[in-house]
Amino acid sequence: MTDETRILLVDDEPHVISALVRGLDEEPYLITGAHGGQEALDLMAQHRYKVVISDEKMPGMDGAEFLGAVKERYPETVRIMLTGHASVEATMRAVNSGEIYRFFTKPWNDTELKLALRSAVEKYDLEEENRRLLRTVKRQSQELKYLEKSYPGITDLRREADGAIRIDEEITEEEIAGIIAGCNDAERSP
Repeated sequence: MTDETRILLVDDEPHVISALVRGLDEEPYLITGAHGGQEALDLMAQHRYKVVISDEKMPGMDGAEFLGAVKERYPETVRIMLTGHASVEATMRAVNSGEIYRFFTKPWNDTELKLALRSAVEKYDLEEENRRLLRTVKRQSQELKYLEKSYPGITDLRREADGAIRIDEEITEEEIAGIIAGCNDAERSP
């Protein structure tokens, strides 16, 4: 976990936010509090939050509505619901509209919440790494298409028994140098 791990706490009761902050004071997170859904969405427009913990019962925009908006606008953010009124209806609505990761009732257990947060941050980080790797694979696929277009048959690699790639004699040293230079140029460009 890095200093970049931002957690957003959303509850209309300031003492709940204070209690959550106290319970998480030894954790390596940058914690921000918001007193309602709209304020939280405004903060999320300014900063990237890995995890959002929201109360269910809030005036104006309730927790399920807020987490649904978070899911729509920031689908990578992990969403946790906290409520003092654990009705089946509220739980189902939150799960269906906001795809929440975990659901806690007030009063919560600090240890369980800390473990859930660590797990949520790990989930976020793993999914972010998966997105990064997918972008890399897509970029490499485009580079291979470019190479195949410029040098037909080049992507038909043949491997020796020791795993080395065999290049047919038809390609000259200058062509190989050009291919390597093209790959290096493509790698440097955004």
